[in-house]
Amino acid sequence: MDESKPAPAPVHPGEKRGCPEDEEDEAAMTKRARVEEENENGARRAAISDGEEEEEDGSGESFADMMKHGLIELDVGICKYVSDHEGFSGILKERYSDFVVHEISKEGKIVHLDDLSIPEEVQEAASSAPGEENPTTDSSVLTDEQKKQLEELQLFKNKESFVSIEGDESKDKRTLVHKAIKTQFPGLETKTEEKDGRKFIVAYHAAGKKALAAPRKHFWPKNRGSFCHFVLYKENKDTMDAINVLSKFLRLRPNMFSYMGTKDKRAITVQEIAVLKITAERLAHLNKCLMNLKLGNFSYKNHPLKLGELQGNHFTVVIRNISGTDAQVHQAMTSLKQTGFINYYGMQRFGTTAVPTQQVGRAILKNDWKQVVDLILKPRPGAEKEFLVRCREEWARTQDPEAALKKLPNKRCVEGQLLRGLSQHGKNNIVTAFGLIPRNNRLMYIHSYQSVVWNTMVSRRIDAFGLTAVEGDLVLRGTKAHILSEEEAKSHSIHDIVMPLPGFDVIYPSHHVGKGYREMLSADGLDIDNMRHKIKDYSLAGAYRRVLIRPSDVSWEVIQYDDPKISLVHTDFEKIEKKPAPVFNKEGKYRALRLEFSLPPSTYATMAIREVLKLDTSIKKQTQLNTTWFN
Repeated sequence: MDESKPAPAPVHPGEKRGCPEDEEDEAAMTKRARVEEENENGARRAAISDGEEEEEDGSGESFADMMKHGLIELDVGICKYVSDHEGFSGILKERYSDFVVHEISKEGKIVHLDDLSIPEEVQEAASSAPGEENPTTDSSVLTDEQKKQLEELQLFKNKESFVSIEGDESKDKRTLVHKAIKTQFPGLETKTEEKDGRKFIVAYHAAGKKALAAPRKHFWPKNRGSFCHFVLYKENKDTMDAINVLSKFLRLRPNMFSYMGTKDKRAITVQEIAVLKITAERLAHLNKCLMNLKLGNFSYKNHPLKLGELQGNHFTVVIRNISGTDAQVHQAMTSLKQTGFINYYGMQRFGTTAVPTQQVGRAILKNDWKQVVDLILKPRPGAEKEFLVRCREEWARTQDPEAALKKLPNKRCVEGQLLRGLSQHGKNNIVTAFGLIPRNNRLMYIHSYQSVVWNTMVSRRIDAFGLTAVEGDLVLRGTKAHILSEEEAKSHSIHDIVMPLPGFDVIYPSHHVGKGYREMLSADGLDIDNMRHKIKDYSLAGAYRRVLIRPSDVSWEVIQYDDPKISLVHTDFEKIEKKPAPVFNKEGKYRALRLEFSLPPSTYATMAIREVLKLDTSIKKQTQLNTTWFN
């Protein structure tokens, strides 16, 4: 932004912030995105979509109605590209198997699921230490018929909701049966019942509080690491959902699990997980009864995993029905490999509803807690799940947290947690009530605000100075930022340049873009010189982020195929099952771009794909393009 320009006016909900002058003509965008495909239901789709797509039984109209109040890239400061190649259209994530993510471990190795066996040393350790309780034996106390019934119950194939086994008069022998069932059939709970003077052991599916109860203590060899590390392969399920499923089957609390990063939902992902004092055998048993999840590559270590420890992620992405010529694809991919892409925070960072997460973050930073509650709970335009609509309407009508809470079948959503806090602590104690929302969720709001600021300022930086390092830019020297002199700038490239996320422990560029930070925060009612909040959790130290990211391990191929329903990626699980790799037809009527690349942590693959296609990755924009074309 030019120094002579006045500070921008405050941006209100629904207004755009960024570079509207760069927005392409709507008709031209629509024309370029005219790529049709019939999905499994015969419904047509076009262009790319980033994030959650419509449910398979939903109509395009209802989905368009739901998304028409959402954000587009311009709203969050995303408006520049680094390459001058001509963009082309394609379909991203038409199938979740078109987006495959493999974690890169802290040792720099791509994590794969390629071994479902239990290590031999685990079995030896479990059979040692005579006289101690051993949770992996005692299988002889169950007959083959009882095992069959219990397995059917575990897999929900039993018409009854329980299996009843007549118990021995000896309590010790009944205890062995209880332990054998819980060890061999994860997810089942047992109890003893008496009928007609006889005792029966009743097995049933664990649920509710019992499912989440603290795990029972079992024998654990001293020479075995306390944490069982394993590789989790999941399909179309986000990381926390997967952890919750494992928790219920193993009767653990979710916080017993640790991991290095969360992974996309609409994707196939492979990552390392660690769990405290659960044997590999118990985990391997789960492979019999889990849908869309597989566990393997077990090992024991003395440490859990920590968020952010990973070196990055390796992506295999299929963009179907591409319109670009081979020459266009080559130019786009060569630019991605050699120059990279602007390291924007992707649209996932800002939510998909009419109340973006950064608005809540701004209200928190301004200490405007009434607005925080209003933004989270007030009715909003656009379609939502019916129970959320009823909850918001009840809150708007009565301002009664208990009455609004009763409208929610699932109290664990953000709205439910906030209402429960208001009910317990009163509407005049919003800060304490808001604290019932998990800390990571609360911090997500203020990080979202920081991300909008960063995106907007980086767009201004690229607009003002292009891809050249200039006087006043920042580079990192160790962990400290340094302002480049005119002479120093000559020996640096754009790949060295970082930009700050606003906070009390960062410095800003000395050129006019640095002043833009102050103007933007001032317009939002914030003081850039006072980013310490009276509540420590919400104090922003700030950080530095590279302006451009150059992916590593970049490769690509254009493939042709006839069947739009087939998977175009050979997954880890298919390899374990010895299923054949997909076969492509060189004369196929459909063309797809299959690309692979690796990215460091906290970078967005969708922003790399945006640079290749030059299409807005927001759900709202893609839905508008689809609606324009199909109407």
